[in-house]
Amino acid sequence: MSTKSIKILLALAVVTAMMLSACGGAATPAPAEPAAATATPIVEAAAPTDAPVAEATEAPAAEEPTAAPAAEEPTEAPAEEAMTPEVDPTGQNITFWHVWGTGGPSEAMQAIVDDFNANNDWGITVTALDQGQYNDLEDALNAAIQSGDVPDLVTGYTNAMANWYAVDSIVDLTPYVNDPALGLTADEQSTFFQGSLDGGKAADGSLFAFPISQSENVLFYNSGWAKELGFENAPTNYEEFKAQACAAAEANASDDNPDNDGTGGLVLFAGASNLASFVFANGGNMLNAAGDGYDFTDQTVVDAVTFLKDLWDSGCAFATESYPNPEFATRKALFTMSSTAGLPYQIAAFDAEDAIKDDWTIAPFPGKDGGQSVDLFGQYVAMANTNPERMMATWVFMKYLTSPEVQAKWIEGSAYYPTRSDTLPLIEAYGADNQIWSYGLSFLDSGKAEPAWASWTTVRRDVGDTLNAIIQGTPDDIPSMLEDLNAKAVEAIQETM
Repeated sequence: MSTKSIKILLALAVVTAMMLSACGGAATPAPAEPAAATATPIVEAAAPTDAPVAEATEAPAAEEPTAAPAAEEPTEAPAEEAMTPEVDPTGQNITFWHVWGTGGPSEAMQAIVDDFNANNDWGITVTALDQGQYNDLEDALNAAIQSGDVPDLVTGYTNAMANWYAVDSIVDLTPYVNDPALGLTADEQSTFFQGSLDGGKAADGSLFAFPISQSENVLFYNSGWAKELGFENAPTNYEEFKAQACAAAEANASDDNPDNDGTGGLVLFAGASNLASFVFANGGNMLNAAGDGYDFTDQTVVDAVTFLKDLWDSGCAFATESYPNPEFATRKALFTMSSTAGLPYQIAAFDAEDAIKDDWTIAPFPGKDGGQSVDLFGQYVAMANTNPERMMATWVFMKYLTSPEVQAKWIEGSAYYPTRSDTLPLIEAYGADNQIWSYGLSFLDSGKAEPAWASWTTVRRDVGDTLNAIIQGTPDDIPSMLEDLNAKAVEAIQETM
């Protein structure tokens, strides 16, 4: 061990006894809720707010929002009061596989890695390697697991990570989060948004994926057109949603343009994430009461699919062959559903020659009786099961990567959203420059994530197929189709056990 390391270790002493053990088992205390906007920010027709460059993660004059309150700064224990780590990460070389190989996210991530390499106290060196798209990375890691030459840190979808966790290729992060010397304090743990943490947990509560940022599945809402139709605000329940969607459909059906007949309401893409968003707004999560399986016959799911079926049958929803950005920009859709990572593409559509320069904004999904939520798409990292020294070094970098100051740099370079509330004060200026993005901050605390289960890879495809069949079928088919979906989900769980 180097003289520098010995001095560091000798400087470490006593740890505060209060550490939160929640990241793996019990629930982490909820962070302070971001302040809601005083009025819904909109992209003004005359001068749209410039959107940050963001990578799409899903197959699809603004009033100033109230600034989010400054979260209390977490208190770091002074070096002299920290315990000597049981595992020494000094001098380790670790490899990080990611998917941010181009544009702003790539530059931001590399700058973060370079800064860590130059300034960490342990002499740890991180090598960041782009692996292409998420599917490319998954294929590469599956091959690496077979060869035994795995990277130390990897990003990916949590359902893929669940498969890796099931074969012990990645590890439960709970011991590292709660490590007396190098873990996160109780105050630090409490700042993470519960929805983002839950998205990286297995059914038994173990934490195999750690959230570094997130995006949201939201409604794109043409507020300017809605006002012309007589609606002042985004809908807050199913009744209001249907009234607005049907009014838009009727407006297009009754005008003198035959090319827009059959359009106007909601562009309905029957995907699992879109259904999940409506279910979350109803207070559900698509799981059974025990939390160890799926239940698509739960009333929160039944209400959501029945509502979407009714919209379709009433002529107030329609489908498109590709991403509905042009339809939204030309008054062929009052509502579309999209990841916030798609904001730049929608703004570009409003710059097209045939676009109608409307005011528009984003909104959370409404529930049947007034609830609201969004589906959180997390950017997660996982730690490979290598050896104690490399794993502790990997955790030191993970902790750095998710610290408020570093997360703020990542947000500004990627246009994702933070996963902890104490990052919010550090991105106020960025939010002021990107107000429609900033409005999405108010949705984070009500958001939920899809199940982080290995079986979800198969089940989410079955959910989309079933919803599509429901839309094309009859209302009487709904109960039996959801029962069949439950049976398929049981099979998918058994296949991944």
